[in-house]
Amino acid sequence: MPSQGKGRHPTHPCCGSSCVKLYVCSNPEDSVIERRALREKVFPSFREHCRNWLALDVRLIDPFESGDPNCWPDANTRQQLIEECRQNSAGPFLLALVGHQYGAAALPTQVEASEYQLLLQQSQHAGICTRQLERAYRRDENVVPPSYRLMSSVKSSCSPPQGEEKEDKENSMMRHQEDLRMVLQTAVSLCVQNRLMTAERAQMFYRSALDADLRFALESGSVKDILNRCVIYVHKVVNADGERGKAQRNSELQQELKAGISEQTVPTTSELLSQLCDSFLPALLTSRQILLYTTTTECDHRHGYTTARRRAYADSLCQQVFSDLMALTDSSSLPQLRGKAQVIDAPSREWAEQEQLCSILAQFYSITQPEEEKIRDYVKQEYQQRPLVLTGGPCTGKTVLVAHCAEQINAWLADCDPVVISCFCSFSVNTSPKYLLSRLCHQIAFRYDQRPLPKTDSCFCSDLDECSCNTNCGSASVLEPHNDCCRAERVCDGDSNFSNTPHSSTIEVDVSLSELEERLASLLTHLPSTKHPLVLILDGLDQLDNNVVAQIISGLPSPLPDAVKLVVTVSSSRAGLLQAIKLRYPRQGSLPRPGSDDREEETGYACIQLQSGDRKQCAKLLESLLRDSGRKVTSGQQALVNRALTSCCLPLYARLLNAHTSLWHSDSDVTESSLPDCVHSSISALLDHLEQKHGSSLVARTVSYVSLSRTGLCESELVDLLSSARGVPAECEGTVSQVDVEWLLMDLKDFLVKRPVADSRVLSWVSRHFKLVVTKKYLGTHEARRKIHSEMVDYLSGGRVVFVNHTSETENEPDGQPFVFPATEDVCWANTRKILELPHHLQQSGRLEDMERGLLMSSVFHRAMVQAGMLSDLVAMLEADEGSTKFLRERWLLASTLKSSACFLQTSPLQLPTVMETSILPYLDVFPALEGYVRDIRQDRRKKGKGVGSLLCSSSSSVPPIWYLGPNLKSRKNSVVETACTECGVVVEIMDEGSAWIWRGSACDLVELSLSKEQQELRFAGVKGSGRFLLLSTRCNELLAWDVADPERLIEVKQSLKTESVAGQTASTIEGFVSCQEKLCMWWKKESFVSVFDISSSTATRFQCQSSVMCLIASSNSLSIYCGQEDGTVSIFDLITSSLLGTCVNSTHSAVMRVILCEEEQGIACVDKGGSIALWDIADKQQPPRLVKENSNQGKTSSVLNTDYSEAVSTLLVCQSHQVTLWDTCNWEMWDQFLASQGKAFTQAVLSLDGHLFLALLDHFLLVLVWRVSTGECVLSLETNAQPFTLLKTALDIVCVSQDGGLTVWDSEMINAAGTATKMKRGVKAVVVEQTGKCFYTADGSENVWRWSLDVGLPRFTFLHDGPVEKMQLSPNSSHLLSLSAGEIYIWQTKTGENIARIRGGGTADVLITPNSKFGVSISKRGLSRVWKLPHGGIVCSIHQYLSDAQVSAEGTFLVGLRYGDLLAASLWSGSISKRFSCMENSERVVAFRTLWDHPDFVVVLTASEAVYTWKLSEETVCQHFQLPFMFHCQPQDFHMSPDGSYALLSTDNNSVNILDLSRVRLCSLKAEGPVIKACLDKTGCYVVYVCNPSGRERSCACDLHSKLVLTVIRLSDRERVGSVHLHKTPLVLTVSEQQGVFVGFDDGSVGVFSVADAAVNEEEFVWDRENLKGELIKCPLDREPLRCLCLSKPNITWS
Repeated sequence: MPSQGKGRHPTHPCCGSSCVKLYVCSNPEDSVIERRALREKVFPSFREHCRNWLALDVRLIDPFESGDPNCWPDANTRQQLIEECRQNSAGPFLLALVGHQYGAAALPTQVEASEYQLLLQQSQHAGICTRQLERAYRRDENVVPPSYRLMSSVKSSCSPPQGEEKEDKENSMMRHQEDLRMVLQTAVSLCVQNRLMTAERAQMFYRSALDADLRFALESGSVKDILNRCVIYVHKVVNADGERGKAQRNSELQQELKAGISEQTVPTTSELLSQLCDSFLPALLTSRQILLYTTTTECDHRHGYTTARRRAYADSLCQQVFSDLMALTDSSSLPQLRGKAQVIDAPSREWAEQEQLCSILAQFYSITQPEEEKIRDYVKQEYQQRPLVLTGGPCTGKTVLVAHCAEQINAWLADCDPVVISCFCSFSVNTSPKYLLSRLCHQIAFRYDQRPLPKTDSCFCSDLDECSCNTNCGSASVLEPHNDCCRAERVCDGDSNFSNTPHSSTIEVDVSLSELEERLASLLTHLPSTKHPLVLILDGLDQLDNNVVAQIISGLPSPLPDAVKLVVTVSSSRAGLLQAIKLRYPRQGSLPRPGSDDREEETGYACIQLQSGDRKQCAKLLESLLRDSGRKVTSGQQALVNRALTSCCLPLYARLLNAHTSLWHSDSDVTESSLPDCVHSSISALLDHLEQKHGSSLVARTVSYVSLSRTGLCESELVDLLSSARGVPAECEGTVSQVDVEWLLMDLKDFLVKRPVADSRVLSWVSRHFKLVVTKKYLGTHEARRKIHSEMVDYLSGGRVVFVNHTSETENEPDGQPFVFPATEDVCWANTRKILELPHHLQQSGRLEDMERGLLMSSVFHRAMVQAGMLSDLVAMLEADEGSTKFLRERWLLASTLKSSACFLQTSPLQLPTVMETSILPYLDVFPALEGYVRDIRQDRRKKGKGVGSLLCSSSSSVPPIWYLGPNLKSRKNSVVETACTECGVVVEIMDEGSAWIWRGSACDLVELSLSKEQQELRFAGVKGSGRFLLLSTRCNELLAWDVADPERLIEVKQSLKTESVAGQTASTIEGFVSCQEKLCMWWKKESFVSVFDISSSTATRFQCQSSVMCLIASSNSLSIYCGQEDGTVSIFDLITSSLLGTCVNSTHSAVMRVILCEEEQGIACVDKGGSIALWDIADKQQPPRLVKENSNQGKTSSVLNTDYSEAVSTLLVCQSHQVTLWDTCNWEMWDQFLASQGKAFTQAVLSLDGHLFLALLDHFLLVLVWRVSTGECVLSLETNAQPFTLLKTALDIVCVSQDGGLTVWDSEMINAAGTATKMKRGVKAVVVEQTGKCFYTADGSENVWRWSLDVGLPRFTFLHDGPVEKMQLSPNSSHLLSLSAGEIYIWQTKTGENIARIRGGGTADVLITPNSKFGVSISKRGLSRVWKLPHGGIVCSIHQYLSDAQVSAEGTFLVGLRYGDLLAASLWSGSISKRFSCMENSERVVAFRTLWDHPDFVVVLTASEAVYTWKLSEETVCQHFQLPFMFHCQPQDFHMSPDGSYALLSTDNNSVNILDLSRVRLCSLKAEGPVIKACLDKTGCYVVYVCNPSGRERSCACDLHSKLVLTVIRLSDRERVGSVHLHKTPLVLTVSEQQGVFVGFDDGSVGVFSVADAAVNEEEFVWDRENLKGELIKCPLDREPLRCLCLSKPNITWS
């Protein structure tokens, strides 16, 4: 991506390579055991290390991996493999094993003609027979220069015969090659002797594969590519062959002497090996900085180099290789990888990848196109205001041309600093319109954020009509990710702050497509300038769906701003994109069209037609490609090539011809049929050739994997897939080695591009036509495609994929495919390849349930997506209703939680598990399917051994919506006039300008209902709903009925809206309707009749009433209807016969607003306008209805706004502006009344799903308030984004429609769960925990104390008192609870809840219990303090002096407390003051002290001078340990000690927690994120726990989580953060149990319990098994209230 200045370079670093490719150089006969040991012992561990620590994969390229020598690659291929490793390895690229055997010299595959003739001539002159040499080599004129090539009959074959025939053929071949090698070397030595060839050149014919590969790797290429990237191990073996070997060597020497060869100059293998090890390699130590190890092994003279010695060496070699590879890889790769930020800017990374892709594609521009000059003219021309469309047929090179032009634009516009953005849509990881538009917006904003903007007086905002000049100066609002769409900002002249504004990588995850379209148009309108023009290139749009294309094109401004140039490529066969451009850019008659033709004048865009390439140019391209590979075609072959290029002169076809003609030799029998006549047939022929060379199965699977991958495949992934035993046909011989795959990829390298995707290099086809041919050739059936997708799913899922070692029979299971690679406990790498590919293959293989359960509801998958910066993609996947929808609502909740936490998670992705656990835990009763999600989070935390989890967590005061839809931008300036919904959840909104918008639920957006009649668009006036029907009224007095079960059909209701008496006047407004099977019963405003329309027959009837109809209800059998009227009358009609069955008249004669039919009791209830209720008996059909009961509203009178009836809970809600009244419909008595707060008025109220709550709207109030019926308290406030218009109830949800048309949807059961959550009436003021940690007690200052059980997460008992509870103490053995209320002491048996004793007397202010749980101590300020026996209250002694802040010593002997600044100790046996703290230096006041449980005889004392002492009670000795610094103050109320006395909590000021480490005598200040509210030490002395308010810090963001209180746990030994969790409410009390359970009491009466996992102190995490709660879930929330334990009616013990 270009930055400021000239040139193009990425601002986001894309990886050069994502793989360590290591070439193993060795003598194959001398290294079998060593190489096998490395493959089995070293490389699996090395690969795991690289993946976990460096996010790199590892590939081991061993050319001799196959056990069959016939399949070993030749020297040419090995050199290509070495070069590939050198160029593309992210670390070391060469590992050489040099043993004691040099190896045989390899036959050259090619010898230049002049050199070959020289060898023949010298051999013939010496009388040596050359017939064998002449048969082995054949002249080839296609090579440049002409050479002799080794015939294939002499080369190895990978398909030899089997059995004995195979062995004989191999032996014969080896003898033939040895004879040929001897003849060739003899000829070479003769040339050297006759000085016709230099000794250096002759060495090329003597060298073994090991020597040749080593020299090529270390001598060719630049020194920079070799430095510190090679490691070589030389193993010298003395007496390797033993006595047998010595005798054999003597015999060979005698044979050589007889043959006279010794007189020649052929060097021996020992000489060559010595030259390699002792001369060549040491010389490169400094210049190449290679790692060179030399090991010498001396063997026994008799036995030589035995197998045992070789294995011992192999073991030591493995250890050294692993150590060296770790060091080399870490030193080369770790610095840049470790420098990566924890927060990944995925959009910037993706656009950097697009820029690199552009550069890669531009390299394929080899034929100069005349259209390039036309594009240049368009880019340079000013005031175009129209896009440029580049059209052309398939394979004409449109993509390559625009990529090349993108590289040239900076040179074309040298007088300015352009911003060039190229988007190759078909290569994008996601082709949805929202994704592409959001990335375009981000990139444009980001690129202009990096350069200074020009001075401008224009307003810069997302809504120009609302822009105001009074707004503040600052960065553009479109750059701010959390800006409201109506918020305006202004860029003023000389605004220096704009260019310095830091770019935020935060991506919005809850933005609609229409908002993105408007944002893109705004960006293009306001950011580009003449100094910084924008050139936007969109390629590949024609490969996307038409609806995607239309949505992207509609987001572009029309006409284009002057400083914007838009280039779009379109295939001539894709009419959809061209049509979309034509519609978006119609002809602009006033725009100048310099140089345009007639066609362009007819449209609003410039058009360039890209023609097919010129034949001569294609021929030159082919010639150039052949020359680069050292080949050419003969004159006779050239004629065939020319004829082929005449039939098809496309650049891609020329490249394919290169692949075919490069295989020709001068003696090849080629005809016209040898060359395919088009691109597709050429690709097919290329694949056929590759099948013959590499095997059909390998080729078919390779190209299929690449074609069906979503973003391409890494080479390591391809190797793993091809090497697996799964998917290989039974008839396929052998197995696939990494060299086989590498060899095949080398043959495909001209047609595969290695492009960066998510920090990896992947293989993709250079043209989509390869995918088309592969699909037709190998993947023609759905089953074939599904099979490949399933194989990739199995691989990516980490399933068991068996790899077969090619040199042994053992099987190795590779590393799995985790979503996250853990480098350290705080650093991890997301497996971006898996999260990109696995969802795609799961969908395509039809495993939709696996995708939903295994991915979409997997906490590890979510963690990886967030870690990879793909939070918005994750939300989109969760909200989509495609595929399996079994857990759709669970997914919506997950998406809603992620959206509400998006800002925080994008800056702190590692906090995702804690955020999700805390948010989901309160709703597990509603969504039990999410228990696995939470369980996985906890298991991962335990596995990690570090973190803070939630065990018991109440919901926040607001319930997150499961769905939110903002208003459509087309109608956002309008207001809703009416809305309705069906029982299945379809919502229709009518706006004031007459538009109708539909929301069908699920994951749908708001869709406008567009209807036309007589070529005029219909405008709507209202909508009503009943059952599954909706009734829409238009402004032209028409009614349209819509059965949502048949969404494609609207039925016009043929019924006049006027009565005869008002004929000619304006039609009435429909007030409502009731659906009775296929009949619609309708009534109108101020009309006294009811119309019945039969949908099936399209007939209408009418019922006439006495006065205006106000309401209507039908019987369950649809046989009768009940009409409530304005005069208080209710008329009953027979729906079949249209006859009047009866009439009820209320005594109040007030309008009937609601009729409730009680069919079981055979009665009706009528609610009138004033809120009064009349109950009528209609059981006797022969008699008129009888009035049974009448309840008049006695309170303030006002009109009824709405009613809501719940038959399930027998409750009727009546809403009036000043009050909400609830009626019990069993006996029709008033249940309760809820008054509106002063200055407020109700506008609507509805009952919750189970009737335990009701929701209400208040005028001019943004929140939806929720009241709990049983307690009368407001328990929840549901947040909306705009002023609510109405509440709608569906079968599952509560929908709030805002006045601007936005929708907020809450799950009804979630509201019930949050609203009925168990909590105390007031804020929790005290929490005590039992020794086991499984039960705890809470007090809120009322008369109740609750005993909670963590086994079920609910309170089991409530201990009732006669007055407010002031204090409570739990005995250390947890058997008794002491509570203090109104000066009286209550003693409770904890297991049974029995109040054993109630003690009065002495004016007790506090109670304590001794450590042995046998005695209680009551502290009295004015009377006697008493020591007494538990549980019966027998007095032991009395203490006459009042001791404040009293504590019982750990051994239970003394009561230690303060009196007038003195620290005293009173005996618990006598009550006398027997000890006094005194300091010899001065007698200063004691401000705080703590007894130590682990040291019973000691008390830690803090004096007013802030000196810290220890006081030994038994000896009354004092020792000063520490004097706090002058500027360091202690807060006595915070002073707290760990039980062992190692740490003291001193204060919590200045946004820090100050700790005194007495074991090391030092002060520690732990910096908090904000002001510390609460802090305490745990009872083990391992941790400090504190709660702080991060909102106290200056923040640029005020999102929910960034402003919530944070509970943090710090390990004291090393001051490391164990974990933290956000709190939804304000804590009032904080304590930590011995099991590291953190208990928090909140201000709303709820309790939170959190667990600490910390493997560093060998502590098991405090856990709660949710299975124990299963029985409680079936109960009604109100039935889960704690069991009431009554206290004694009066004291049974009185102290005088």
